[in-house]
Amino acid sequence: MIATIKHNSRNYTIDLSKPIDISIPMLGSASNVNAWYVGHPTILPHQNGDFIGSISAGASTNFNDISFNPHAHGTHTECVGHITKEFHSVNKALSNFFFLAEVITIAPEKYQDDFVISKKQLRYAIGNKKRQAIVIRTLPNLREKLSKQYSHTNPPYLLEEAAQYLVEANVQHLLIDLPSVDKEKDKGALLAHNAFWNTEGKVRTKATITEFIFVPNNVADGAYFLNLQVAAFENDASPSRPVLYQIDA
Repeated sequence: MIATIKHNSRNYTIDLSKPIDISIPMLGSASNVNAWYVGHPTILPHQNGDFIGSISAGASTNFNDISFNPHAHGTHTECVGHITKEFHSVNKALSNFFFLAEVITIAPEKYQDDFVISKKQLRYAIGNKKRQAIVIRTLPNLREKLSKQYSHTNPPYLLEEAAQYLVEANVQHLLIDLPSVDKEKDKGALLAHNAFWNTEGKVRTKATITEFIFVPNNVADGAYFLNLQVAAFENDASPSRPVLYQIDA
């Protein structure tokens, strides 16, 4: 199915029958991707007295309870409410769901004892392109990202200057294949989160950060349309399923 999207007075053509899903599915097992020192998610039949919500256990339907943390257990999209005392819902942050996006690939560089993404790297990768969303694939891009246990591993992160650069470039939606845009153990500073949402100025309540994506290696860098859908949770973050569509020339 061919669709035409108008953006900034220009028409773009995409094929809706060829989606590129960059989300990580959630599993109810220890092999699920994980971060932030919590146990793995569970997907288990509901039990109430003698009732067990499983057809194999004699029920008429499968009726599972799911327990998870959106920040720790897979692809999720978050709003500024993640770091503010005042409540903000990611379900209210998004009113549109298609965005012109740029996929970029970056090898985090050594900085002190860490590996980071710098302003210089982003500026080189994005150039003068005007994009609503930036999708960052980090190197090495191994399939172990689908099940990696990130707690206590000090993953790469964005420097504050890098997040500020994205704000200056008017990027509204940042997607990355790491558990956080910030350093794992930073004593609560959350420099990149605060910079991206501009918490010291006019807060960017419509901007979002999506973490724990996975961009396959056969997806080339370049322009795409992004369909960013979240589950309708009234919460600071929600599981999400970002999908890319290649732009036809």
